[in-house]
Amino acid sequence: MKHFVPVTKLSGTIAFSFWALVLHTPGPLAALVIIELILLGFAGNIARNVKAAMSLTVFAVFLAVVQLLGGGSLESAYVTGLRMLAMTIVFIILLTTTRLQDLTAALVKQIHIPYEYAFMFTAALRFVPDFIAESRTVQEAQACRGLSTKGNILKKCIHYMGVVQPLMLKSLGRSETMALSLELRGFGNNEHSFMTNVRPAGCDYAVMALFIGLSVLVVYMRIYGIV
Repeated sequence: MKHFVPVTKLSGTIAFSFWALVLHTPGPLAALVIIELILLGFAGNIARNVKAAMSLTVFAVFLAVVQLLGGGSLESAYVTGLRMLAMTIVFIILLTTTRLQDLTAALVKQIHIPYEYAFMFTAALRFVPDFIAESRTVQEAQACRGLSTKGNILKKCIHYMGVVQPLMLKSLGRSETMALSLELRGFGNNEHSFMTNVRPAGCDYAVMALFIGLSVLVVYMRIYGIV
C-alpha cells in the first residue's frame, strides 16, 4: 500500500467512506470493517494501529448504545457502530501509509487545492498526536501535584480544568512559534516546489478505476436491495 501515491489512497479513503454510507445492513458493513482491519494489519506499526482501532471500537459501541437508548432498533444500533468504524479506520490506514508532506503535495498538484488550505489540513493532522501526548504529560504532571479526578461527572469536569488550562497555553505557544517560523520561511508565496514525485502511475489509475467500478456496483446492489 505504501507504493501507491497519495491521491490513490485518498480515492480509496473516499470510496470506503462512500460504501459505508451506502450500505445499510450489518452483514456487509461488518465485512467492510474486516477488510479495513486486514488492510490496517498490512499498513505497518501494528501495535499503534491496534490501540487506535480499539479506541475507535469503544467509541463505536458507545454510539450504538446511544442509538439503542434513543429508541432505535438493535439492527440500527449495529449499523451505526459499524458505519462509524468503517469510516474512521480507513483514515488511520491513510495516515499510517502516507507522509503528510506527500499528502500536501498531492492535494496541491493533483487535486489543485490552494496550498494554504492543503497545508492547514495536513498541519492539523500533524499536531493531533503531539496534542494527545502533551495532554498525557500535563495530566501526569498535575497528578504529581495532587490533582484528583475522582468523584461525579461535575467534579471531574471541574478538576479537569486544571489540565485544560495549561494544555491550551502550551497549544497557543506552539501556534505562535509555528506562525513565526512560517513567516520567516516566506509562507504565502505563490510559488511552491515539492521534492517528492506524487504523480500517479499506471497501477494507480487501475486501482482508482477499480474503486469507481466497485462504487457503481455497491449503488446498484443497494438500489435492488441486495445489500
